[in-house]
Amino acid sequence: MSKAFDFTIGTKLDGALARTGVIKTPHGEVKTPAFIVVGTKATVKAMTPEQVSATGAQAVLGNAYHLYLQPGHKLVEEAGGIGKFMNWSGPTFTDSGGFQVLSLGSGFKKVIDMKGEVPLAEKKERLAHVDDKGVTFFSHLDGSKHRFTPELSIQIQHAIGADIMFAFDELTSLVDPYEYQVDSLARTQRWAQQCLDELARLRNAHPDRPYQALFGVIQGAQYEDLRRKAGKDMGALPFDGYGIGGAIEKDKLGEIVRWVSEELPEDRPRHLLGISEPNDIFDGIENGADTFDCVSPTRVGRNGSAYTYTGRINILNAKYKKDFSPLIEGCECYTCKHYTAAYLHHLFKGKEILGMTLLSIHNEYFIIKLVDDIRASIEGGTFYEFKKRWLSTYYS
Repeated sequence: MSKAFDFTIGTKLDGALARTGVIKTPHGEVKTPAFIVVGTKATVKAMTPEQVSATGAQAVLGNAYHLYLQPGHKLVEEAGGIGKFMNWSGPTFTDSGGFQVLSLGSGFKKVIDMKGEVPLAEKKERLAHVDDKGVTFFSHLDGSKHRFTPELSIQIQHAIGADIMFAFDELTSLVDPYEYQVDSLARTQRWAQQCLDELARLRNAHPDRPYQALFGVIQGAQYEDLRRKAGKDMGALPFDGYGIGGAIEKDKLGEIVRWVSEELPEDRPRHLLGISEPNDIFDGIENGADTFDCVSPTRVGRNGSAYTYTGRINILNAKYKKDFSPLIEGCECYTCKHYTAAYLHHLFKGKEILGMTLLSIHNEYFIIKLVDDIRASIEGGTFYEFKKRWLSTYYS
């Protein structure tokens, strides 16, 4: 098996950890920093792969948990892997499913509680239960009982066939006490080694398969000592790259990414999981993140929100009823080049599906272009000026 995976560092930002680079995979290259579009169930919601590609997207991220439940990872493997299954020819990522297994079991059936604003469900009411060997959970689709282990997560992702996979980890919340965070971190570290061992076994058993990179995931919540320890310990293992995940307080995001980046090997890429707000993007990149993903652009788009340079707007607002201009003058996305705000307003008022597609296209393009422009500003030595100008307009 040839290792068709590599990461080359380009320009480094003076006085910070930001850098440009190129990730090489068997299905193409990803120029970093890069926003990775989320296609949870082997589809970017409301968009065709051709529409995704036209936004400038370089890679798509699927999810092991969801594809395991529906249609099943073996079926995806039989189809020739996630890329062929969904007609996406570029690089692919898969999340391990750890976030979904635990977040859907936190008591809300949607997202995990991170700030303690609503108490987590009582243990007996949760849909997921963690022990040292894995997680037992009940499907959010039909209530059937399942068990994820580090080995099974790797088997699922190997079958799905993504270019970049993530090790199975335990997600904690900000309300979990420090003592539990310590235990959880040790568990995630053990699971990381088990993931590496299982992938080595699968590579030996399937030597003709394209190389699949494996990223270790750094946890540790809001604690500097735990984040740094996780970075140091995970960085000592032979992963191809690293994911920065878990509970992160928004106002500490940049600081947490910096702690981790300072401990990880410089020559491997770092992926920040679940981030897409513009200020978070700037903070993550400035402090060492190379790639990141989030469902937000399409999720808010399907609900009628559009990104603009002066902030997000709600297209259902009455002021757009007779606005015959594009969402953003001069925007090169398909939506802005062909449709007006008034038409988009009409589509959402009429609950037409096309509206969801058009706003999803615009929002993905907007975030991808922002990251492309940040990359260019690092290469051109104008990052700090660009950041100040861009954010002052967006959050004005």
